[in-house]
Amino acid sequence: MAGNFFKDNADLQFYMDHGIDWAPVVEAVERGRFGADEGFKDVDEAVSFYRDVAEMFGEFVAKEVAPHSAALDREGVRFDNGDVELGPTAEKIFKKIKQLDLHGLVVPRELGGMNAPMLMYAINGELLARADVSLMTHHGFHGGMAAAMLFYSVTEGSTTFDPDTLALKDCRFATQIKEIAAGKAWASMDLTEPNAGSDLAQVRTKAELDDDGVWRLTGQKIFITSGHARYHFVIARTEDEASHPGLEGLSMFLVEAFKPGRGKQKTYACTFDRVEEKLGHHASPTVAITYERTPGELIGERGQGFKLMLLLMNNARVALAFESLGVMEAAYHLAKDYAAERPSMGKTIDRHEMIADYLDEMRTDIQGLRALGMYASMHEELAQRYDIAATLMASKDEVEAKRLGRLSRRHKRKARRVTPLAKYFGSERAVFHAQRCIQIHGGVGYTKEYGAEKLLRDAMVLPIYEGTSQIQSLMAMKDTLGGIMKDPAGFLSQLAQWRWRSVSARDPLERRVAKLHSLSLSAQQHLMQRTATDKIKGLAGKPLTAWPKAFAKDWDPKRDFAFAMLHAERLLWLLLDTSVASILLDQAERFPERREVLVRWLERAEPRARLNHDLIHTTGDRLLATLREAPADEQASA
Repeated sequence: MAGNFFKDNADLQFYMDHGIDWAPVVEAVERGRFGADEGFKDVDEAVSFYRDVAEMFGEFVAKEVAPHSAALDREGVRFDNGDVELGPTAEKIFKKIKQLDLHGLVVPRELGGMNAPMLMYAINGELLARADVSLMTHHGFHGGMAAAMLFYSVTEGSTTFDPDTLALKDCRFATQIKEIAAGKAWASMDLTEPNAGSDLAQVRTKAELDDDGVWRLTGQKIFITSGHARYHFVIARTEDEASHPGLEGLSMFLVEAFKPGRGKQKTYACTFDRVEEKLGHHASPTVAITYERTPGELIGERGQGFKLMLLLMNNARVALAFESLGVMEAAYHLAKDYAAERPSMGKTIDRHEMIADYLDEMRTDIQGLRALGMYASMHEELAQRYDIAATLMASKDEVEAKRLGRLSRRHKRKARRVTPLAKYFGSERAVFHAQRCIQIHGGVGYTKEYGAEKLLRDAMVLPIYEGTSQIQSLMAMKDTLGGIMKDPAGFLSQLAQWRWRSVSARDPLERRVAKLHSLSLSAQQHLMQRTATDKIKGLAGKPLTAWPKAFAKDWDPKRDFAFAMLHAERLLWLLLDTSVASILLDQAERFPERREVLVRWLERAEPRARLNHDLIHTTGDRLLATLREAPADEQASA
């Protein structure tokens, strides 16, 4: 087993040393306060510190976590009369993480943290997930939730900064953030209910304002990762459904589930009903919680719950891409090492053509996902940092605040475009890689001796939580077609430009990337044309005077986008292949050694893109006709 999961990963080191444009990230994180007390003197010193942290953590997880993965899986978590505890091995590891002060990695120095960027949190997440993904899942609810508390406090105006130095003076959730940074507590995100999974409009947990001014929550939440936390972000319904239906009536609350007492004694404000017995992720508690008039603190304003929740979800989806990377790295190294030692038919099996192709594809997938994940993480971070900076500058310099706001929106658009792609690709390929790892191991892969079967059990949930793969596909489709509808002329111009580049670019790799974009845009054009055609058909029988309004405004996503919804996953693959290819092309233009990575990606992406383009253009009508004709009760029974 490797002695350091950072030092044995050349691709990850490339991003640390070259692939990430650290300057804007560091400057945004440090708020321009270079040379301040306990801070860095410049960008280079900050990046050197980040690298030291990655090297230290890479060694820690390789030596102190990975060897205990089987024990973590075997011990699971303990549930006793409403109390939830990690297994003994997990407890020992988390004590060591606490000693390393890593829970406060992204927490500001003023609140007891290291003030590192969320990008470092993502990189460390990959390293820990490679060692044991269930432990990483629980660890992820420390620093990430503390960062969310700070962001919420800033956006609602309950955080104050020194106007001259921009040092943080006070924060609404300072006490909670300090506890999390010190490793004394963590937080969870409570969204899912028995009848509200992907469809949050069905949330039934209620929050009512008492005469004494205290909000009290009543309802049940299920499948809550690390739900035995002290602090919980809870989505609950505060508004009347008749006047504020669906997502409009949701608000967000911070709930303190219990207060610690002597020893392990706690005073609970809610009930931990059970810990789920799961296929994998055994060291990560998944808890069902009942709130019965439990007091909570409103975050932001009433009715902002869904908007505020999106911040948590976006960060969680980017983090899950890196979590998936860790699983994929574990599967790849396990398969590669075994194949290099297993003799068959006169040579080790890594020299057999099909196995070599399998390993090559796994390596290429990993590098493609890491490129996408780094891009998404950097732009999501800059969007949030510039948003905070704009808020701070609003009262000092209106012009500068507007400039920062524009920067925030620009980075947000870039992050939003690729986040569902990264979450989808990572989670789906983690399952694929884990299954392939078992196949390369053969019969012993089906046993527990080598750990390959554990990787598959742990990976199976990744396409489900933090928004299923199908939800990611629908999000990508909605944003893509929505963009075309807002600017059809711009779309046609873009299509023409990529087609021209596919034949005119000097670099043959640039021509191949441009051809990928042309295929993707052609598929988007077809989806948009079919959607518009179906919409026009639906206008039959309506007076001509009603056509403009019906076509321009009265869109029903469930009815009018049926063809696009059917092909959403295929469209996502096209968007994914082009996005990764563009990122790798940009790297190849600056670093010639990265051309080889792009070549391998294009070898896999080009035939895949041609297939998805063809399927979008030639299939779907038969199935959609069947769905339209079948009675509702027949569809339900089928």
